[in-house]
Amino acid sequence: MQYRLLGRSGTAVSNLALGTMTFGTETDEDGAHAQLHRFLDAGGNLVDTADVYSGGASEELIGRWFAANPGQRSRIVLATKGRFPMGDGANDLGLSRRHLQMALDASLRRLQTEWIDLYQVHAHDPLTPIDETLRFLDDAVRAGKINYIGLSNFTGWQLQQAVDFADHHNLNRPVTLQPQYNLLAREIEWEIVPASLANGLGLLPWSPLGGGWLTGKYNKEERPTGATRLGENPDRGVEAYEGRSSRQRTWDVVDAVRAIADDLNSTMARVALAWLSDQPAVTSVILGARTTEQLEDNLLAADLHLSEEQLARLDIASDPQPADYPYGEAGVQQRSRKIQGGR
Repeated sequence: MQYRLLGRSGTAVSNLALGTMTFGTETDEDGAHAQLHRFLDAGGNLVDTADVYSGGASEELIGRWFAANPGQRSRIVLATKGRFPMGDGANDLGLSRRHLQMALDASLRRLQTEWIDLYQVHAHDPLTPIDETLRFLDDAVRAGKINYIGLSNFTGWQLQQAVDFADHHNLNRPVTLQPQYNLLAREIEWEIVPASLANGLGLLPWSPLGGGWLTGKYNKEERPTGATRLGENPDRGVEAYEGRSSRQRTWDVVDAVRAIADDLNSTMARVALAWLSDQPAVTSVILGARTTEQLEDNLLAADLHLSEEQLARLDIASDPQPADYPYGEAGVQQRSRKIQGGR
């Protein structure tokens, strides 16, 4: 396992994080606790959850693991999130001071801990002024309930607005952003990655395997069935499969990942994780395994680095190729500059 600083903070985290969205639904308590033990044994220390995962059950399972394993809390950099509904009331969601205060306190109870290392707002809230959200988070840091502030699913302008307000008002600023990012979803490179790099935010990508596509479990000739996320939900599965399957780029990426995995005598999952782990601004890649066996395979990507030629092959196959202004060829002159007479 390798370690990197959590954004502009002084806290070191493993370059692979244990995601716990499956805990309480697809992964039972014994399986969840086995994953936590195995992750720590492998040198991992960043564990990511959220209040809405399994309706709070994910946090509860982690809390019971802490209670059953005294001393392990200090080894883990614990991250959770709040924003989405945990009740039916008009104020049971969002980024208001009122909701976040209740959400944070509830997460602390479920997790059986006195503090959260990284508290992330799960998505932007267009109805709550950013100053209300950031002032609450700053107060929570000063109260010792959280150590660091993170964002999740923010766009580039939303990220910049949050950082600028925090800096201007001398508030604790966000240190991380958690976006979807993988070889099939690279559009964040147009605005969000540059904004993160400019502001020193570390990226914590979710869905690094593209919902299973980058493991090679799907193919052109056969619709998903059985023990896959698309196969177990036929209505959603067919729609999602056909949408992604219809794009040639999907199969170009899958073929490139498979070829490199064969060359390395590795698995497709490890290759996809290794590519993502070494992208600019990425601090830690969030693994979302159903089973300990899946986790075992993913953990082997922690020290895997692809060659420049292999990275280039994947970059070319997965290039989203924006069609028009401002990211495509129509915007080249607007976003590039050369020194007259220079190299």
